[in-house]
Amino acid sequence: MYVPSGRAARSFAGDGDASDADVISETTIKNVLTRTTGFLRTVTSHSLQPYCGCTYGNSLCGAGCYVRHNGRLLKGRAWGSFLEVRTNAAQSYLDNYDAEAAWARRAGAQGLFSIFCSSSTDPFVPQEFRSGITRAILAAMLERPPDRLILQTHSHRVAEYAALLRDLADRCDVRVHVSIETDREEIPGLPPHASSVAKRLAACARLKEAGLWTVVTVSPLLPIADPDGFFARIAEVADAVVVDHYIGGDGSQDGSRTLKTALPAAMRQLDAESTELSYRDRMAAVARRYLPGRVGISIDGFAGRYLP
Repeated sequence: MYVPSGRAARSFAGDGDASDADVISETTIKNVLTRTTGFLRTVTSHSLQPYCGCTYGNSLCGAGCYVRHNGRLLKGRAWGSFLEVRTNAAQSYLDNYDAEAAWARRAGAQGLFSIFCSSSTDPFVPQEFRSGITRAILAAMLERPPDRLILQTHSHRVAEYAALLRDLADRCDVRVHVSIETDREEIPGLPPHASSVAKRLAACARLKEAGLWTVVTVSPLLPIADPDGFFARIAEVADAVVVDHYIGGDGSQDGSRTLKTALPAAMRQLDAESTELSYRDRMAAVARRYLPGRVGISIDGFAGRYLP
């Protein structure tokens, strides 16, 4: 449960896999649409966060999450310890639609009003299925669609919204990105996945069967036990794959942000070469055997630009 009016409480955040106790509160936001800069600049015109903070922050995906280095957002709080539910996010989208769409079509990426949801939180944290903030935003988009929506998640529960996303895909370009960093269900030295590899692969299959453009983002790339088996499976359940190493993918050119975390040491224990950028290129070469013309590298892949 969460508590209203900005008050805080401890809450169980699990979805059946990884779980943590977090401080949950409600808040409002003036403009939920943020004009993109930096890493996302060539991907979409805007980012949109249904929540501030992320209750998956203490799961494996949170170990290397670049947001844990954002002091302005953290405000002294530990990443994974809080979640702010943006109760008016859907209305904020509608209120700011005209101005932001006009700006995007004039000055945004590719001249499109395009949205990346989400770059600083997961739109399908467990609390979503009580508060319904992401669902409300998607419903608002049905009323006033963007030109493109890229929906990024680590959770298999995105598949529960397949029908709603299918309706939205009839009105705009919808791409569902599901992060699956490795084929390993456990990485020694790191916390468990927020959502199991098997469940996320099954969710991708459901999304693809629903007619949604489904992309597996192997981001950040972790050591893969069976590369051929992994990418062959991805080819069965997804339309494309993105391979993204923490070097050049964590918001710093050399991966310096990730080097401050436990991620590189854990990777090195499984495969000493996995911390090198060349490992990304080797895995991409394997992926291209199974998904020719549908393999993207780092930011190009997130933007839908694939290797020939």
